[in-house]
Amino acid sequence: MASQNASVALLLALALLVQAAFGNIECENLEKESCAYAVSSTGKRCVLEKHVRRSGAEEYACTASDIEADKLKNWIESDECIEACGLDRSELGISSDSLLEARFTKQLCSNRCYANCPNILDLYFNLAAGEGFPMAMSTLTALLNHVAGKFPSRRAISVSGKLDLTHARLNQLVDHAAAQLLAAGVNPGDVVALTFPNVVEFVIMFLAVIRARATAAPLNAAYTFDEFDFYLSDSESKLLLTSEEGNEPAQAAAAKLNIPHLSAALPGGDSEIILSPAQSDVDTGSIAKLTNDPSDVALFLHTSGTTSRPKGVPLTQHNLYSSVQNIKSVYKLTESDATVIVLPLFHVHGLLAGLLSSLGAGAAVALPAAGRFSASTFWSDMKSYGATWYTAVPTIHQIVLDRHLSKPEPSYPKLRFIRSCSASLAPVILDRLEEAFGAPVLEAYAMTEATHLMTSNPLPEEGPHKPGSVGKPVGQEMAILEQNGAVQEPNAIGEVCIRGPNVTKGYKNNAEANKSAFLFGWFHTGDLGYLDSDGYLHLVGRIKEMINRGGEKISPIEVDAVLLSHPDIAQGVAFGVPDDKYGEEINCAVIPRDGSNLDEDEVIKFCKKNLAAFKVPKKVFITDLLPKTASGKIQRRIVSEHFLAQISTAKVPKFGA
Repeated sequence: MASQNASVALLLALALLVQAAFGNIECENLEKESCAYAVSSTGKRCVLEKHVRRSGAEEYACTASDIEADKLKNWIESDECIEACGLDRSELGISSDSLLEARFTKQLCSNRCYANCPNILDLYFNLAAGEGFPMAMSTLTALLNHVAGKFPSRRAISVSGKLDLTHARLNQLVDHAAAQLLAAGVNPGDVVALTFPNVVEFVIMFLAVIRARATAAPLNAAYTFDEFDFYLSDSESKLLLTSEEGNEPAQAAAAKLNIPHLSAALPGGDSEIILSPAQSDVDTGSIAKLTNDPSDVALFLHTSGTTSRPKGVPLTQHNLYSSVQNIKSVYKLTESDATVIVLPLFHVHGLLAGLLSSLGAGAAVALPAAGRFSASTFWSDMKSYGATWYTAVPTIHQIVLDRHLSKPEPSYPKLRFIRSCSASLAPVILDRLEEAFGAPVLEAYAMTEATHLMTSNPLPEEGPHKPGSVGKPVGQEMAILEQNGAVQEPNAIGEVCIRGPNVTKGYKNNAEANKSAFLFGWFHTGDLGYLDSDGYLHLVGRIKEMINRGGEKISPIEVDAVLLSHPDIAQGVAFGVPDDKYGEEINCAVIPRDGSNLDEDEVIKFCKKNLAAFKVPKKVFITDLLPKTASGKIQRRIVSEHFLAQISTAKVPKFGA
């Protein structure tokens, strides 16, 4: 153990020296099968790369003598490391004149090994990843501090006609806001709920919460009182943050739960953010005394379950860091990129893929002046901010296309790529997007539990785009498993499973869900699919009954509960049906209580009062029978199939008729 500690200390020191001496090296293809070594022209920095790109530098071969590699090799070769990583000594193949032979590096690059000895491999990967961060610095906060120092004067956040913030200024605002949170009594580990539109105050306060070593829990501002009541309670929030305008349902729910409330406002780019009520005794130097740890739970989100209320997903600083690095890598994001945020920042897609990955690359993001997506201003914003890409759900892509057809712009900006995620994108829509805007459309696959990104189609220069596929795994290991945990062969259908540094360690206070989702050393997504012979993932269906409406995952159980709370509904069930615009739409079937005059309008009106708008059923079927299992559970799938087949008829026949 002493030898291991000494080696880890050596690697930490080496990483810091390397970072100071050699600056930034952009590295890619970290998990290529053959992890050859290369070195920069000005130093002895080795990276797990086929190629090292450095301004004006050529490629160099790297041998063990280029760094004090023997010391690292000796530890990796040691019994402690071999045992911890579950490696086979006979397969290592470490020669005296090469630090790591290709067969060994292929093993070391695998996330199977990472899962067993993350500390040493995080050090190893970070030495290889170009940023020079040792494990202790592998946090989102450290990355953003690094970016602020490296690109201080580059634009970070813009709001049309209101303000522009550089990376350095954003960092200052975050630190000052974090100091105010400490003065307000926020402690490390506290959960702080945030409910804002897409405004700069959200960005600052979100980053301030995690900078203060607390946990940010973004919530949809459109939630009802009952929904806020559940989410605030389930997350065990200690504080509610809102915009200056406030949020009446959220504040009412917080008051019920005795959760204090603060509002945040930024008068201008030269001002500090103002919290109200104002905090006294703010020590602006207090935040410098805090060091974020990779294991800090930085983000808490909910993901809809299929047989229960939405599940809580804690994500650490290192989960966020890993996901941001994965997104930066696959899309080659740099400080020269810019994007317009079109997705809500309470959602993992907009938060990770749009905002944090851009900030982590030193790139710029623009927030719509209205605080939400607007089709009428989207392209003018894209052009005025020099946007090079954007990410959206298929519903927004369809809206953008419809706008193009009805009111085309005189010209469109030249984009590197357009990204689509969170729901299936119809091939015809993909083709129309590429034809209309002259940019490749890259489909991706993501989940909250994976801190968003799992797979993506590559940029054109990096590999082919396969229609109908969501691409290759990015920065994590993926397998298609049978029910018994056996790995399927290529092109065989099974459950899509993942593991890696971006994946949550488990749901909060939900042992039953953890037991079913984390099996055989993998996280089970609940989706069916197959990996083809080139390693591209093809999704063929969902095991779970979750409704995916335009990228918003909705639990039908949650809608069921609202239906059953209506005094005139005896039984009710919600289900998803295919929809051209949203991918899926919500329908429901209800059995009225005897003697009631319940109709469709009344059910929809009731749901609108008790659910966020995107959860309200589009169509309601009034029936007198719902199929059930022997145990009395309504068979949702059969209900869905029955009414889908009859959806165009004026009269719905009885089941079995």
